[in-house]
Amino acid sequence: MSAHGYEEERRSERRYVAGLYARLDAERARVKGRYRAALRAEGDSPMERDNEVRALGKQVQRLDVADNGLCFGRLDAASGEVSYIGRIGLFDEEKEFEELLLDWRAPAARAFYVATAANPEGMRRRRQFHTRGRQVVDFTDEVLGRPDGSEGGTDAALLAAVDAPRGDGMRDIVATIQAEQDEIIRLEHPGVTVIEGGPGTGKTVVALHRVAYLLYTQRRRMERQGVLVVGPNPAFLNHIAHVLPSLGETNVVFATTADLVPGLRARAQDTPETAELKGSLRMLDVLAAAIEDRRRLPEAPLTIALTDVTMRIDAATVEWAAQEARESGRPHNEARAVFTDIVTYVLTERAIARIGEGWLTRDDTEAWEQLRTDLVRELADSAEFSAALELCWPILTPETLLSQLYCSPERLRAAGADQALWRADGGAWTVSDVPLLDELVELLGRDKTADDSAERERKAEAEYAAGVLDTLISREDLMDDEDHLLAQDMLYGEDLAERFLERDTRELAERAAADRDWTYGHVVVDEAQELSELDWRVLMRRCPSRSFTIVGDLAQRRSAAGARSWATMLQPYVPGRWIYRALTVNYRTPAEIMAVAADVLAEFAPEVRPPDSVRSCGVAPWSRRVTAAELPAAIAEFVRDEAGREGTSVVIGPPGVPGTVPASETKGLEFDAVLVVDPQRILADGPRGAAELYVALTRATQRLGVVHESPLPRSLRGLTPVEPVLQR
Repeated sequence: MSAHGYEEERRSERRYVAGLYARLDAERARVKGRYRAALRAEGDSPMERDNEVRALGKQVQRLDVADNGLCFGRLDAASGEVSYIGRIGLFDEEKEFEELLLDWRAPAARAFYVATAANPEGMRRRRQFHTRGRQVVDFTDEVLGRPDGSEGGTDAALLAAVDAPRGDGMRDIVATIQAEQDEIIRLEHPGVTVIEGGPGTGKTVVALHRVAYLLYTQRRRMERQGVLVVGPNPAFLNHIAHVLPSLGETNVVFATTADLVPGLRARAQDTPETAELKGSLRMLDVLAAAIEDRRRLPEAPLTIALTDVTMRIDAATVEWAAQEARESGRPHNEARAVFTDIVTYVLTERAIARIGEGWLTRDDTEAWEQLRTDLVRELADSAEFSAALELCWPILTPETLLSQLYCSPERLRAAGADQALWRADGGAWTVSDVPLLDELVELLGRDKTADDSAERERKAEAEYAAGVLDTLISREDLMDDEDHLLAQDMLYGEDLAERFLERDTRELAERAAADRDWTYGHVVVDEAQELSELDWRVLMRRCPSRSFTIVGDLAQRRSAAGARSWATMLQPYVPGRWIYRALTVNYRTPAEIMAVAADVLAEFAPEVRPPDSVRSCGVAPWSRRVTAAELPAAIAEFVRDEAGREGTSVVIGPPGVPGTVPASETKGLEFDAVLVVDPQRILADGPRGAAELYVALTRATQRLGVVHESPLPRSLRGLTPVEPVLQR
């Protein structure tokens, strides 16, 4: 294309994209007008108005986020048809909804990501726009359907994106999705999809774009239940939190496994050995035994003094009641109702026989049942009876049971638990305790007494509301015309009660995050190789439909409780319903740095092939040996040097080195520059030290340096040594 022709094309594209923004502004003004009208609406029920306000609010959000990079490409079909590709779809309502902009998730947009010179998918040209604000700066064309490739460089947009300095968070790749990534994003598999890939392959961002795609294609189901995204640490979640909102999706809860029990905050880590114990399925037997240990047979009969008779609860009665309660299949706290019913039945039968001796027979049904009713009421009010129930079948909470188990060697022995679980402060929760506490919610169930109390309170509110309704009907002068309620408009007093109760106006994500029993439409699990067997049980409970996107790299597994194979973790829950896809291209780590990391990988996981890097950075990774006294100055020099550059940096080191962060806290993150401190000590820190070092070495997108006191590991001796002045 000549310079003159290019300039004419650019002006034409600028006019078209400007027209798209004008259409976007008009649509946004229209929706905002409807939103304001909905806020002022009268006549609709409060629930209908709330639903409309929320729906319109979400439309406004989607239109707002689309403003950034609204249109990023164009497809020219061999048939002559032209399609513009962008973040959302836009239509011309005056021309029978002619499509002006095609949503990137639409099936017709797929060719933008997968068409090649050899397989053009019916296209003859792909054009990628480079924009600044709302204006097209320039564009790159790729001619399809012929062997000589493109006029402007097939990967120009991709390489520009991966070479750009890193900001505070992960960016979406909606304009530069590659073919192998697009295939995974658009998978229609209804079960579990496992995406495995080495560092820099984009597996996290692919998983997030897959969520956006599913929300687009299955919006009704997915929006109603929301999506849960589970990551390894808060820093990682902050890093990725902007991606889905930038794609217009907000019904998403971001959490670590430690956040999955609302109201519980656990950040401390157990030792690797203890974490492995707690993450094992064997803990299910320990928890069941710990519950059983809290149920007691009385050593001597328990005395219950009633008005007309004194009764005793003996061991045989308790054993029978306990057996019936166990066989009910209910959780412990809910099974207490069965236990209580059996004990109550035995006591009342015996009491009636003694009280009615000589004058009352079972033939006198009415008198017998009246006496039983009186005795049941008296037992319910008896402090001695309540104490007996609490001794034999106590109401338990997950926190109380687990904390008392941990701090008691005797209880640990009784439950068949390893004494390594003992700790002085039983309630000093760690991350590994969270799945155990969640499991106990299932095993213990609700406190039925508390539930019954809540139900009684609700019924009392309804009865009060019914009384208010009667008053309003009889005293129309109490209301003005606007608020007047006619009797025929009300079906039940409970309907009126709802008008006086506070309505939950929180967004779906906020409500879901606060509700332990919430079930999600889809779950994304990142760094999934770190999750224990019990972590997976927690997540499977959160998604009964078993719709998961699982992202990980077994070679980067650090946790001793983590996955050694995907089949071991998944087959018990989704036999035959999970599929595996691998990403093989490294878009983040330059070839110079990946070569260093690959040598480390070959040492501890020789069977794993490292991903192929698509680019070079031109800067050789370097190393510098320092003394203990020189180390702080070397770290400070690196930080000072990088502060003068654009982009981000981090210093990764072994535990206890000031000014460094452990590799585990950088999992899933990326930085322009990385300094790794004393890799030999990282290797020596536990059985997964090699994986830690591999993670540390693969965080950099441009520059990698190593400073060390100890000799370098053999796998890193290919680094370029530098003298005391750090390379600039």
